[in-house]
Amino acid sequence: MTRERRHGRVRRHWERDGLSGAILAALEASGQDLGTLTIEDLAPLDQFHGGGLAFTRRLATVAGVTPGMRVLDVGGGLGGPARTLALEFGCVVTVVDLAESYVEAGRMLTSLLGLDDRVTFHIGDALDLPFEDGAFDLVWTQNSGMNIAAKERLYAEFRRVVAPRGRLAPQEPMAGPVRPPIYPLMWAADPTTDHLRTPDETRALIESAGFRTIDWSDVTHAQDRHRTSPTGPRIQTLVMGDERAAEIMVAAQRNQREGRIVMVHAVFVAGP
Repeated sequence: MTRERRHGRVRRHWERDGLSGAILAALEASGQDLGTLTIEDLAPLDQFHGGGLAFTRRLATVAGVTPGMRVLDVGGGLGGPARTLALEFGCVVTVVDLAESYVEAGRMLTSLLGLDDRVTFHIGDALDLPFEDGAFDLVWTQNSGMNIAAKERLYAEFRRVVAPRGRLAPQEPMAGPVRPPIYPLMWAADPTTDHLRTPDETRALIESAGFRTIDWSDVTHAQDRHRTSPTGPRIQTLVMGDERAAEIMVAAQRNQREGRIVMVHAVFVAGP
């Protein structure tokens, strides 16, 4: 399968016409004052990854994020983590994502929070990042590499765009000791677009791209502490629909319980 065909399948899985309007309607239906929105208000609708807002804050703390950092958020289309890094940690964040509807929604939500000067969005390919060498102090990514088979190229691109002694902070689901995973997954209905590697394989690939590990944490079961019963619309149901999202959640619980998928937070530094 050609690269364009693979990209097309991934785009079709994620793209949703009218996503911005659906998110805005969900906020209005919940009674939120759009003029006084907070990171917490938006979290159910823009933190589209395991562990939600709490995991974004955890990873930022472990990564040693500091004010003024130039951050590239790869695959961060809706912008929840990017806005968190800008507002709570003082960063200037660039988001790149393959899905146009996510970028459009991310820009809308960023404007609602008045963060257009600190968070910007680009439609782009993680395997061919449209940025100069060494342009960022930190490459950040949460749950974005699962559809990418060419992980060697992915991590080489991360290394290229991060400054000397800059950092990489990934949160990624990875293949557990029990194979295969139960489908459907949030990112794949079947194995054709599911490209998880084991933790050992992933760490070795990142290190071979020119990074040194400074933190590696299995946070699989920490997700349990941050699961809540939904009391209103959530991004998972807006994107997948109620029935499909429920099916995915049942599979996710089995995958975690049976050791089929694990979740890792890690921090790397560029160079020896």
